[in-house]
Amino acid sequence: MNDEPDISRRGIMLVLSSPSGAGKTTLTRNLLEQENIDYPGKLELSISATTRPRRPSEIDAVHYHFVAKSRFESMRDHGELLEWAEVHGNYYGTPREPVEKALADGRDVLFDIDWQGTRQLIEKMRDDVVTVFVLPPTAQELKSRLVRRAEDSDTVIAERLRNAAEEFKHWNEYDYILVNRDLDKSFGRLRAILTAERLKRVKMPNLKDFVDKLLSDLKGLTP
Repeated sequence: MNDEPDISRRGIMLVLSSPSGAGKTTLTRNLLEQENIDYPGKLELSISATTRPRRPSEIDAVHYHFVAKSRFESMRDHGELLEWAEVHGNYYGTPREPVEKALADGRDVLFDIDWQGTRQLIEKMRDDVVTVFVLPPTAQELKSRLVRRAEDSDTVIAERLRNAAEEFKHWNEYDYILVNRDLDKSFGRLRAILTAERLKRVKMPNLKDFVDKLLSDLKGLTP
């Protein structure tokens, strides 16, 4: 239930990054599910554009915006992407227009991207970006989680751990750090971050008008 006063606000870009196995994807999914129960329509997941072929189970504009390589390169060259990268021969990037529209309408946008994409977002829209880096409690626990998932070969797990060593070095570029020892506690802290950032006065352009009206109405109640 939304019991907040009717004060318009600009949305925020909430970015989560972490090495594989630290819990970022689970936190992202849980946050979307809970927010859509409590505040329907206030938080949405950023949908990337990609040149990767669509898999049979994927839906265009739901899982990704699937585009031709020439279209992606045109978007990149004309400033239509907030961030982009090439991964295994395919392009991935964040279209600018839907994000800016959501922010202007007071909706928050959730990003599940790495430190390189985060750095690009900060360069373009620093005032709108809130960044969170998720760390595992120990290196051994990170490896154990990757093994328990039973999704990757030993070779892939070793590669993910090497990548984690590089990703760890960028923790101090983020606004908030979550050490994910306990998923429920980390989720509660993530929601607290989102709530606090939503309440910042700099994100409420008409807050002064709201306070001025309170002052005016108060005069009418004062003898």
